[in-house]
Amino acid sequence: MIKKFSMLALAGLIALPGVAAAGAGKTPRDLEHKIDDLSRQLDALKAELAKQNEALTEVGDQVDDMDSLLEEKSESWDAASNISFYGDFRARLDIMNSTAPPQYSVSQVTQGFGMALPAFGFGAGPYSINQIQMAVGGMKMLTPQQRAGLFSSMGLNPLSEVDYGNDQLMTNRFRLNMRAKVTENVEFKGRLAMYKAWGMQNNPAGTGPFTMDGFYWDGNSTRQPEDSVLRVDRAFVNWSSIAGLPIWFSVGRRPTTDGPPTHLRLGMDQKVATPLGYMDYAFDGFTLGWAYNLGNDLGSGKLRFCYGRGFEAGLTVRDIPGSIGPQGLNDMDFAGFNWDVLQKGDRFLNVQVFGAYNLVNTPAGVTFPNPLEQAGLIPGNGILDRANLGNIYHSSFVYMDKVSDMHWFLSAGWSHTDPAGYDELGNSLLGNWWSELEDQDGYSVYAGVRYNLDDMRLKIGAEYNYGSEYWVSMSPGHDDLYGSKLATRGHVGEVYMVYDLPTGEAISKYAKTFMRLGFQYYKYDYTGSGSWLGAPADVDQLGSDPLNAQFFPGIDDQHQVYLTFEAFF
Repeated sequence: MIKKFSMLALAGLIALPGVAAAGAGKTPRDLEHKIDDLSRQLDALKAELAKQNEALTEVGDQVDDMDSLLEEKSESWDAASNISFYGDFRARLDIMNSTAPPQYSVSQVTQGFGMALPAFGFGAGPYSINQIQMAVGGMKMLTPQQRAGLFSSMGLNPLSEVDYGNDQLMTNRFRLNMRAKVTENVEFKGRLAMYKAWGMQNNPAGTGPFTMDGFYWDGNSTRQPEDSVLRVDRAFVNWSSIAGLPIWFSVGRRPTTDGPPTHLRLGMDQKVATPLGYMDYAFDGFTLGWAYNLGNDLGSGKLRFCYGRGFEAGLTVRDIPGSIGPQGLNDMDFAGFNWDVLQKGDRFLNVQVFGAYNLVNTPAGVTFPNPLEQAGLIPGNGILDRANLGNIYHSSFVYMDKVSDMHWFLSAGWSHTDPAGYDELGNSLLGNWWSELEDQDGYSVYAGVRYNLDDMRLKIGAEYNYGSEYWVSMSPGHDDLYGSKLATRGHVGEVYMVYDLPTGEAISKYAKTFMRLGFQYYKYDYTGSGSWLGAPADVDQLGSDPLNAQFFPGIDDQHQVYLTFEAFF
């Protein structure tokens, strides 16, 4: 349209001489009128050209604005391309049965104290802690048979054997991962998770005959079925190539669950976390690491220093006149080293050493009753108040490799307790009833194989682990639902199969669909698996001594079948 008006104006200007020549035979007045008409036409054309120039300027501004907008959009698209999302979904069915042998309960022991204390000359309650300690000391002077006879005379006999089970527990778990490149050497990684039981908004696996790792607390947040809330499972930032060196720093909610060799039975071919399975614990902290290369024959390695907080004590009274040192709780912390000694292909050797300091008797989110207070034997609020109990030192290793189509591994762990005090019920690290504070050593061995039948889309595996009487693992983030098998004081055998489903071509590099079917058998030798609170008792002696009573029923054996359907995307 603009070009059309411009050509008309140009044609009019060119035609002026010709028009003047054509009118040469006319009168001056006629020529004057004609010139006036042409002048008006020329003015009209000039006005139209001015409008068109204004329109051209406006269109040009719009084009410039569109170019700027496209440039901004392009920059935002480039930024968005640095963020990736991927995740997984799992539906799982568990069938579990367990047996608790005859044993005394803590409430029976409380009743026994309530009847025995007046007979011992202490008068009517409530009593002081010192009086309770004296009564316990008197009980300890008797043999287990004499204590059982005394309780029997008061009408307090061991509870009968009880079977616990759930023949159909179904759960859904959804996890959403995110990675975002911040700068060339800084990257954010995060994971949100929802894990719930069908038809419930709480944890049906956290009740019954199970202790620490069955409760829902910070160490296993998102690792136990709770409700349909999407929670932060991992969130951390990695800064790599610091000063151009193979050094990195990472801080945040750590990727410290499902570590090797656990990933094999979870259907994974690559390890998905830093620490060994014995340190299966979700915590907040930081890592400072160094990577190195050993050459073509041995591959590479990484050495990391790790620190984390397991429990924040909150405000503490720093100074009270007449007191020595700070009052109240101390924070519970972790610190140690994790060392990938070598890794080349499927060959992997890892060693980790750490300490857990100022352990508390009950972590955040967990409340234990105080039966002595609830029975009115001593004054109090009815719950077991928190107390620092001491330190635990831990070492473990794993060696993994693959021969032909068979993955295999061997792992072992050692734990050492350094008790420093009691809570108000007389519990200490692996001690109870104000027993003498003693260091205790425990150990665990763990071995397994997985054979890949690629032509049949199958993976078949078997595992075995054993834990001694005083063994303590840090594995509340386990994926065994009812109780961490690596925390077991006794024996666990497991067989499983993974079937990769024929669901067509993968859409993304993360895509994987499979089903897992497995069977686990637990044979407990001692109580308190997964807990550092209180002394372990021989399962076979639970019904022969009242002082062997546990907070929760001790289990003799447990067997569990699980079936999953899993999709990674």
